[in-house]
Amino acid sequence: MAHPESLRIRKAHAGDADHIAAFNRAMAWETEGKALIPELIAAGVRRLLAEPALGFYAVAEHDGEVVGCLMVTNEWSDWRNGLFWWIQSVYVTEPWRCRGVYRRLYDFIRELAQSEPGVCGFRLYVEKENTTAQRTYSSLGMAPTDYLIYEELKPGVRYFEAGARSDDDS
Repeated sequence: MAHPESLRIRKAHAGDADHIAAFNRAMAWETEGKALIPELIAAGVRRLLAEPALGFYAVAEHDGEVVGCLMVTNEWSDWRNGLFWWIQSVYVTEPWRCRGVYRRLYDFIRELAQSEPGVCGFRLYVEKENTTAQRTYSSLGMAPTDYLIYEELKPGVRYFEAGARSDDDS
């Protein structure tokens, strides 16, 4: 298998939408046992790609095949007078895991942020039990915060199919 340095890291474009949607479905199933609604995640990916104000995706590709991705969205911090880039929807295909793909994607995001004076830092959330990912994020200089994440969905909002392994709809 090829070395991670052979990867091309770039911002995603509309032609990557199907890969990204499939990656998001795989990630949700692997990490949370949720079967995302295919039409909904596909529409969500396409919308972000069409509306840059919402954020962007970065992809890692090898020989024209997309093997990993992540999404970046914005959070305004009035305390810092700057934007945090939230890293979300991280996925790397099985053969490329633990080979530095996420590191390459993260370095790409860091480099992009250097040319954006309004960006003050990066944030992400990770499942409490995903210690492998936590070690990776720590090795790149990220640190856990003192904050927990809470959410409330509007009544009727569904994003995964009935029959998923998880009993909650978080």
